[in-house]
Amino acid sequence: MRVRSRTTALTAALVLALTAGPLALPALAASAPAASAPAASAHPASTVDADALRAAIAGLPDADATVALVRVGGTDGTWRGSAGVHDLASDRAADPDARFRAGSTTKVVTAAAVLRLAAEGRVDLNASIERYLPGLLGPKFREPVTVRQLLNHTSGIQAGDGWGDSFEDQYAHRFDTLTSAQVVKSAVAKGPEFRPGKKQDYLNINYTILGMLIEKVTGRSYASEATRLVLRPAGMRDTYFPGTDPRIRGPHNHGYQKVTRADGTTEFVDVTEWNQADRWAAGDMISTTADLERLVHALFGGRIVPGPQLREMFTVPAGIEGATHSAGLQRFTYEGREYWMKSGGRYGYNTVIAATANLSRTLVYSVGSTDAKGEEMNPVAQRIALAALKQRQPEPGSKASAGSAGSTG
Repeated sequence: MRVRSRTTALTAALVLALTAGPLALPALAASAPAASAPAASAHPASTVDADALRAAIAGLPDADATVALVRVGGTDGTWRGSAGVHDLASDRAADPDARFRAGSTTKVVTAAAVLRLAAEGRVDLNASIERYLPGLLGPKFREPVTVRQLLNHTSGIQAGDGWGDSFEDQYAHRFDTLTSAQVVKSAVAKGPEFRPGKKQDYLNINYTILGMLIEKVTGRSYASEATRLVLRPAGMRDTYFPGTDPRIRGPHNHGYQKVTRADGTTEFVDVTEWNQADRWAAGDMISTTADLERLVHALFGGRIVPGPQLREMFTVPAGIEGATHSAGLQRFTYEGREYWMKSGGRYGYNTVIAATANLSRTLVYSVGSTDAKGEEMNPVAQRIALAALKQRQPEPGSKASAGSAGSTG
């Protein structure tokens, strides 16, 4: 199986959703537990549409999601909300401060770590990855692949292999370890998909190799360096990298995958515990909405990566048709505003971080999607994105607040 994230497809769905306008709220699943009341707060002078956001997370859990944790911020105003359940068995209200699998938002941290090393003169973005990891690509790769091409997904390296194509195949191996070295070896054996720099193909393999680069340059583990270079300066105290540990340490809401039984009935399989070692620097991070919001503000505010290198995160490669990815982020425009975002999906959990470059509007959410690796965007996540980026006109004479104390911390 190709170890490929569906972030590109999900982002395309998000862009289509934002252009298409709001959707009707889906009906509750007949077998779903009673929904908990959404917890939320917003500043009255904010241009954030609190009513739309409350409606977006109403009625959880349902067939599409068991929980939603949302933080909207920036100079436009703030809003905090949560809805759903901690787990389906107890029907206990969701923990708004819970940790969750953040998926490919890990790539934002990896990109920032590499760019920090570039700012320190320890990594040359124009250099071939073979300078740092000699022999990595082998004879099938006749043209050099640069560090920058790994960062913006123009390397041409194909996806590595995983445990299988279906949920059932992967679930059967959820406690097994597939190392990053094994994934890279299977990818390299296939040879290049295209000449480096000529196309853009979003793949986890690029960031798996960047994790190896970080370890080679620093002589320390990816987790320790990502923490030193990014997490600690951003104040992300509840974020960590689990390695081969299948658990989510600390407070967390359970994740579920919707599965259709042979008799046609639906089962919600608990997928909370899962060894994510193969995703590593491309997608194994565990975080919280508060920490991811801290990351956005610290990163976009220039407190993690210096200006010259930070521009890499807001630069899409020129001359490549359809290119939208930069170093760690993806660009899209809605209602005349340019946003930079990153989505992530692991079974049971969908995550998005998005913001304008000037931090006028930021969005972080974690949705307990019951089909987090599906090709279509989760309906609850779509409603949240539509509501969060909607511009509500402030009352005459009022001023948009730069912030207010949210009920979920």
